[in-house]
Amino acid sequence: PHLKASNSVSHSLQAKMSRPVQARRLEGIDKNIWVEFVKLAATYSKVNLGQGFPDFPAPDFLTEAFSRALSGGNHMLHQYTRAFGHPPLVKVLAQFFEKLLGRDLDPMTNVMVTVGAYQALFYCFQALVDEGDEVIIIEPFFDCYEPMVKMAGGTPVFVPLRPNPPKDGKLMSSADWQLDPAELASKFSERTKAIVLNSPNNPLGKVFSREELGLIAELCVKHDVLCISDEVYEWLVYDGKQHIRIASLQGMWDRTVIIGSAGKTFSATGWKVGWVVGPDRLLKHLRTVHQNSVYHCATIAQEAVAQGFQRELTLYGKPESYFVQLPKELQQKRDWLVQSLDGVGMKPIIPEGTYFLVADISQFKSDVPDVPNSDEPYDHRFAKWMVKNKGLAAIPLSAFYSEAHKNNYTNFIRFCFAKEEATLKAANDILQKWKQEKTS
Repeated sequence: PHLKASNSVSHSLQAKMSRPVQARRLEGIDKNIWVEFVKLAATYSKVNLGQGFPDFPAPDFLTEAFSRALSGGNHMLHQYTRAFGHPPLVKVLAQFFEKLLGRDLDPMTNVMVTVGAYQALFYCFQALVDEGDEVIIIEPFFDCYEPMVKMAGGTPVFVPLRPNPPKDGKLMSSADWQLDPAELASKFSERTKAIVLNSPNNPLGKVFSREELGLIAELCVKHDVLCISDEVYEWLVYDGKQHIRIASLQGMWDRTVIIGSAGKTFSATGWKVGWVVGPDRLLKHLRTVHQNSVYHCATIAQEAVAQGFQRELTLYGKPESYFVQLPKELQQKRDWLVQSLDGVGMKPIIPEGTYFLVADISQFKSDVPDVPNSDEPYDHRFAKWMVKNKGLAAIPLSAFYSEAHKNNYTNFIRFCFAKEEATLKAANDILQKWKQEKTS
């Protein structure tokens, strides 16, 4: 009899457990490329050019500011600061962006601090996108945009940058990937709430030109659409190119949220200090999400970043400015990796900005064993094979595309070149050895 009783108890428990546990908004967004590839890199890689973080130190002036904040006499830096941003940080950000945008900003209403740019993005979708709203995303895109839109109840609508290879056999540049104006215009409708713009673009390294931004701006104004402008790589632009801020174009300030990151700006990605800049009419809704989720970001990190910006404000445009020096150093690293990859037959697409470089791997098909009946794209198989067999980690480009378009872009992988010279040299050694094995 006891057995019977315990059986019926477990049955009733099982019956109770049969309703789904997770919220509907999580359906279909549980997979994450980083979880899988970071684990592979940790297990197999000798050289990790996968994830986008520098392995060189953050600048001395920044780490010194952090140490001062930590050990200085101001014990209040260990307590809460203002919920929407540490006053010294929002003040200096407002001063900086006044310069960049050519307009007056109120540090209390036009700037808010977030836990990295990642959280700033989450706020934008949560605060501005409703059930059934459409959000235009330009492909390839940083992979969190799509799940974040879906979690907010929105519908992502994708429009691809299409590659136009140069005719003269020269290497392709990220500028050769372009929007088709008619195709872009066709994606705007009365259901469109926002477009996500990422310039300089991760993964391609494309820096959108004034003409391209003008086209996007015109469509936003015409259809009364918001622009979520992810500008975390704003200082990392090469070859004398210029980063143009879409919020500075006519009719765009009122409808744009600019997103920035101290992680990318000062090479300290683990600090997780980000910000949004924009009109109060948009930011007030982001503040509502902020006060009901994170509420507050780490005070000491904000204090140190404020001091970093204070320094950069006094050195603005001067050769010793970190914002001038860092892109110079990164451009050399980029050129070095371009040479390494080109030398072994991976065709690099030369990026105009960011930490990243995409390379064409079509010539390596014979290296990677075919998996019969696998629907896994070639770039995924290649990246896994390369990390396991060569010890070199990179990320497949199709991970930055929607399900519907993934299979059109499976011949590319993304490398991060924001690395120490020694790391890039080790990558070059792996590639050279591989080339010898191929030719012998």
